[in-house]
Amino acid sequence: METSPRPGLVGKTVGSRYAIRALLARGGMATVYEAVDLRLDRQVALKVMHPHLAADPGFVARFEREAKSAARLAHPHVVGVYDQGEADGLVYLAMELIPGRTLRDVIREYGPLTSEQALVLLEPVLEALNAAHAAGLVHRDIKPENVLISYDGRVKVADFGLARAVATSETNATAGMLIGTVAYLAPEQVERGHADERTDIYAAGICLFEMVTGQVPHAGDTPLSVAYQHVNADVPAPSSVIAGIPLEVDAIVRTATRRDPNQRYRSSADFLADIRRTRAALPAPTPFIDTPAMNDTLVVGTGAPLADGYDDHQGYTGTYDNTYDDEYDDDDYDDYPPRRRTGLRALIAAVVVLAIGAAGFAGWWLAAGPGTYSPTPDVIGQSFDQATSSLSTDGLTLTAVAEEYSESIPAGSILATDPVPGDGIRPGGTVEAVVSLGPERYAVPDVRGSTPTEATEAIVAAGLATGGRVEAFDDTVPTGQVARTDPAIGDPVPPDTPIDLVISKGPEPVELPDITGKKQSVATKRLEEAGLQVTTTKEFSNNVAEGRVVSMSPTAATVVDSGSTVELVVSKGPPPVEVPNLIDVRRKAAVEELQRLGLKAKIDDGEVTRLNRVFDQTPSPGEMVPRGTTVTLRII
Repeated sequence: METSPRPGLVGKTVGSRYAIRALLARGGMATVYEAVDLRLDRQVALKVMHPHLAADPGFVARFEREAKSAARLAHPHVVGVYDQGEADGLVYLAMELIPGRTLRDVIREYGPLTSEQALVLLEPVLEALNAAHAAGLVHRDIKPENVLISYDGRVKVADFGLARAVATSETNATAGMLIGTVAYLAPEQVERGHADERTDIYAAGICLFEMVTGQVPHAGDTPLSVAYQHVNADVPAPSSVIAGIPLEVDAIVRTATRRDPNQRYRSSADFLADIRRTRAALPAPTPFIDTPAMNDTLVVGTGAPLADGYDDHQGYTGTYDNTYDDEYDDDDYDDYPPRRRTGLRALIAAVVVLAIGAAGFAGWWLAAGPGTYSPTPDVIGQSFDQATSSLSTDGLTLTAVAEEYSESIPAGSILATDPVPGDGIRPGGTVEAVVSLGPERYAVPDVRGSTPTEATEAIVAAGLATGGRVEAFDDTVPTGQVARTDPAIGDPVPPDTPIDLVISKGPEPVELPDITGKKQSVATKRLEEAGLQVTTTKEFSNNVAEGRVVSMSPTAATVVDSGSTVELVVSKGPPPVEVPNLIDVRRKAAVEELQRLGLKAKIDDGEVTRLNRVFDQTPSPGEMVPRGTTVTLRII
């Protein structure tokens, strides 16, 4: 954090109230000064917005609204907002002064942090977000620079509401204002500019990834390339960057940073609960920041509490009161008489004789007696049979006294011994061994079709932990029941692994395609591939060729549930035509009648045709024939 004074407002008074003492930091939106509130006689951090923002009336109005909302948020882990104003062309915000450093400074100096240390720092951040979200406030710009750590160990989140005021400004100069924090932007912020509680959860997950790995998950040559990765690539597990990071931390980062907002933690409260549960399972964090801890939820410090006194940039300073009562003095001891020395020499002689005897006995015990010891051979990692054979060559016996799980020693091999390797053991002694059961793994129980409550109980009973819940369409599992899990059902996982539940939303709705006029086989295949059932009836049609779809019910573009039935009407071609009775009809009239009915005429003239009338026809009158059929007329 920059603290050296520079020309500008240093030495001036803003709004006839805030006396500027020193420059603290410069950023893309504002400059922060250390100032004294002359009215209340207290030190504050005065954030003065850059001129291009102060010149935008829309921004100023939004800034005032957001400042009022942030001022109502009173929480131990939120930087307090004292005042907001506009004077001499300056738009400013008076806030609580936190002497210390930012989380960015801590990562730069101490990172990568241990998982325990990172969770200790993240927990108060989540407490602040939980309080803000409950009050309807979304931060929108969670990043290490906005997490302040005081010299007495307090963790506070700054700049609630400021990102919203800037992001909605219409000033050209604000375009891309958040581009410097693109490493923490959620995909929906990149794609649609949308931000809600889940975008803060995503950014906090990125901060956790950076704390335990020392780097952000997505990097690139340009901000746009980083933004592209947020939208198109999952955040990797921290353990893929640095080996040894607990699976619980991997699971927390994975859940918080999912690209689909609906698959992240449902709330900051759920995120916070996972942080606390994981902290309880991990060892206490190793002290790593050279300041005293003033709160058990804060950074564990290494120094003793400092005395009174306050320095603007170094936190609390001072000295201890090292005075003491000099009631007693060395000269007072001169008044006591010398101790009696009667029999002292005899006592010394007896002690010497006993010491010589003891030394001789000890020599016999260690050299030839039962006190003879030899180092216990190291059989750790050997199979039980191998270890038994190895120890027998030294005249020792191996016995198994316990079994324990191990991530590093294979099942059936020696995990630990008593005595431990190198410790002394008597000749012919027995080595007690703890045999490895191999890695402790539990299969994810089959909870498909269960209610979420039943599934949670089964998962906990199996030695695993509950994870998040997301919803997804499923063609076979009824709505509200568990469709699948992540990790998958049956997968062997370590104990207390969070198991996410995918809750069925029922079959996915289908928009019916328009298949009228298509061949029956083609239409049926297309509908069945969409997960629909098909029934068929056939009708005559003068307009649709035989074998093609005349109509469908429901009609095209209707949205139906998967598995619904669609009824098709398929053409049997044109309806049949009844052959008319043309006997004794003149030839010309008979031909015209056949043509009118869609039939064809074939003339069979007799040898004598003086009457020019029909005396016979094939097919016979009254027969039903397809349109276009040829009728043979015999003329006399």
